Amino acid sequence: MKTRLAVMLIVMAQGILGSFGWVSAQEKGLLFAHRGGAHEFEENTLDAFRSCYEKGLRGFETDVRMTQDGELVILHDDSLDRTHNATGAVEHKTAAELRTVTSKKTGQPFLFLEELLSYFDDKPGVYLELEMKTSNQKLYPDARLDEYCRKLYEAVQAREPKGSFYVCTSFDERPLKIVKTLDADADLLLITGGPCCPEIVQRAQQLGVKRIGCRMEETSRAAVRAAQKAGLLVTGWPGHTLQDYQLAVGLGVDAICSDIPVAIQTWKAKNE
Repeated sequence: MKTRLAVMLIVMAQGILGSFGWVSAQEKGLLFAHRGGAHEFEENTLDAFRSCYEKGLRGFETDVRMTQDGELVILHDDSLDRTHNATGAVEHKTAAELRTVTSKKTGQPFLFLEELLSYFDDKPGVYLELEMKTSNQKLYPDARLDEYCRKLYEAVQAREPKGSFYVCTSFDERPLKIVKTLDADADLLLITGGPCCPEIVQRAQQLGVKRIGCRMEETSRAAVRAAQKAGLLVTGWPGHTLQDYQLAVGLGVDAICSDIPVAIQTWKAKNE
């Protein structure tokens, strides 16, 4: 019974994947690596993205911030305290200062967006979500957002390899609106801390956004279907466990952002 269920889940996942518009024929399943696989590697380090890629992953998610002197960098939190051997916000530091910073667990160099994009330059067929971490309005007042959005948009346009697909995402509607002014056809994703529901569908439609990222807790299959019927692609999160992956498949979401992508990929390979 368990084997039959596993096969059914995999078949469903492969079918759903086709509707998500992935650019890579190598991608197997509705799966991409949250912060480079945050529970399997040291999050948001180049080593994490490299390790996932070398193990066959072709989907990734990361977080983009801007230094005091205007360079784009990779960090999830509002401060360096949890993940790096430094303190304070990157928004209050210069790029030169951050080049001396290392990660807490394995001593990896602090990662700049330019370095991550350079890694993927010769690797077509990659799906990459770039989350715009601008919700803290003290760090990102409206006056700073134009520069941030323009630099990120230009970097994506200049560095996205042919055959890959890079999408900007955010909980914050402000940068999504700004990117839309830069490119009316930009394919963006609105993230919500709540379940898939009519309200988030309406917000996405008002923004002209084609993708939504929703918490799977309290999300129903009917809500996902309604969003898809409205023309949206739905990503489910969080993805901490195999059960989260199985829930995502059962809900019928178009993709799942997972902290354990290698473990899930291994499980899928054993149960196909």
